[in-house]
Amino acid sequence: MTYGQDMITRWIGSWSGEINGMTILFRVLLTVILAAFIGWERSSKRHAAGLRTFIMIAMASNSAAMIDAWLMETRGLAIPAISAAVVIGASMISVYTILFSSRNQIKGLTTSAGLWTCGIVGLSIGLGFYTAAVIVTIIMMICLSVLPRVEGYLKDRSNFFEVHLELNTAGDLKDFVATVRKLGMHIDEIEFNPAYLNSGLSVYTVSLSIHSKELKHFKTHTEIIDAMRSLEYVSHIEEMK
Repeated sequence: MTYGQDMITRWIGSWSGEINGMTILFRVLLTVILAAFIGWERSSKRHAAGLRTFIMIAMASNSAAMIDAWLMETRGLAIPAISAAVVIGASMISVYTILFSSRNQIKGLTTSAGLWTCGIVGLSIGLGFYTAAVIVTIIMMICLSVLPRVEGYLKDRSNFFEVHLELNTAGDLKDFVATVRKLGMHIDEIEFNPAYLNSGLSVYTVSLSIHSKELKHFKTHTEIIDAMRSLEYVSHIEEMK
């Protein structure tokens, strides 16, 4: 199966758009390299799904795509059934990387999306769409490495944020609410966290919105939380990401 319109195929030769021994080796190596870049980034941030997981997902997708391409070329297969099954399988595996922490935070969404996208990269290489695979990988690396800093900057200056709050006693919640209102903020929601029921602390997830003009223009979330942390009845407080 030839894809003459692919830019990388035109650059390295028409052989890379066919199914043969050299093409299989090239596609496998390219898949490993691109998946390793993505997996390395996740591993460096101590995520459960790292280098090995991303490479295996990409390799499974790559192999399925090459088998489907061969079957469609030599056996007249009309639908890439194996590739479709692999995409579904990758989606199911990625779902299991999403976890709820004891602080009511959803973790693993980015890794889950990364695994699914890495599977698509493998499929693209297996079908000979090398240029698309490389471009998607570059965009993924930008999303994973650069955009978190941009998101952090924007979130730290948003008028809305959530905090994980640990108070010494349940009675301290009233004082905390009063202090927050004095600072020029509204409490949108308070949710008790039962995961810390026997810890001796009263733990809550608190949604806040900033209404004071001074806070909006001159204070970041970090500075506001540092001020709350100095309260004697606050055992621990941090922003939920």
